[in-house]
Amino acid sequence: MPEQTSPSDKTVEADEAEAKSGHDADRPPTADEEAAADRALSDPDLTGDQAEVAEHYHEMTEKGVAEKGEGRIS
Repeated sequence: MPEQTSPSDKTVEADEAEAKSGHDADRPPTADEEAAADRALSDPDLTGDQAEVAEHYHEMTEKGVAEKGEGRIS
């Protein structure tokens, strides 16, 4: 295993500058992508995996609201 190294001051400065800069998409969405997003948001009847994922997402969101700090494993 290689020795552990520390980033140079120049690398740290570059990372900090990048973290403070704006992060935008490289291009606007295409018409097809916008239409697909609109369809996905307006579909009240999710089926199969979509419904399962949505339910799990909401469940985890509710569970996470009550957590204090970060990194807690239950």
